[in-house]
Amino acid sequence: MSKKRREIPVFDHPIIETHCHLDYLKDRPLEETLDETRRVNIERVITIAVAPGNLAQVRELSTKAPWLYGTQGIHPHEAERYNDAVEGEIRAHARDEKIVAVGEIGLDYFYEKADRDVQREVFRRQLQIACDNDRPVVIHSREADEDTITILKEFESSLKRRGVIHSFTSGPGLARYALDQGWNLGFNGITTFNKAENVRDIVRMAPLGQILLETDAPFLTPVPYRGKENAPFYLPFVAEKIAEVKDLPLEEVIVQTYQNSLRTFFPA
Repeated sequence: MSKKRREIPVFDHPIIETHCHLDYLKDRPLEETLDETRRVNIERVITIAVAPGNLAQVRELSTKAPWLYGTQGIHPHEAERYNDAVEGEIRAHARDEKIVAVGEIGLDYFYEKADRDVQREVFRRQLQIACDNDRPVVIHSREADEDTITILKEFESSLKRRGVIHSFTSGPGLARYALDQGWNLGFNGITTFNKAENVRDIVRMAPLGQILLETDAPFLTPVPYRGKENAPFYLPFVAEKIAEVKDLPLEEVIVQTYQNSLRTFFPA
């Protein structure tokens, strides 16, 4: 008989899902996912754009409920599809009421689905969009720590609002640079994986005031639900793991990461 998975905890204080891909979820109707997300006291959800073909989908999803928000940006996997028309679309909607950031943008040298020179150019162009529109940035960086730092240094003075390096799996060098420059680090179900001690080491070094919670659903489902499609409503397991790793009261983690999310994406 298989071991029964524990129920998803529900916290008294709300939490914010800062990074998921609602248009990629397949296992259940979106309405069911959203109902369950609200049931576990997730107050807001940010669904992330990654490709020319889903910029409009993300905008549409962000209108389906008052507590849904989106971003506009092109993932490094899709960098070779970036052009002036795509940039024009991102710019045209960067300041929409329900769009809270430019992203997901950055560099990925692990899969290398796009030429590195093209990735770097597209990363720079989208950082400029964020500068021009006073928007925070959602950054993807994988096996590209040195170039990520180099490019971010070029925008240190012009990018007034920082944002987050999401799904952080990079080394301590990028972590220290980002934290020193006022960036947040986003952590998800990877923190619960047995072999992810390198990520937990970064969780330990990061100030709680610069940590954001995310799922990256439908990817990276946390323990104890690995093997199932990830969803925003599994976010409480990430919060629990952050508290455990940092040896902090769970309530302190929930309250502070909530405030971090508001400060980053929903400033008063």
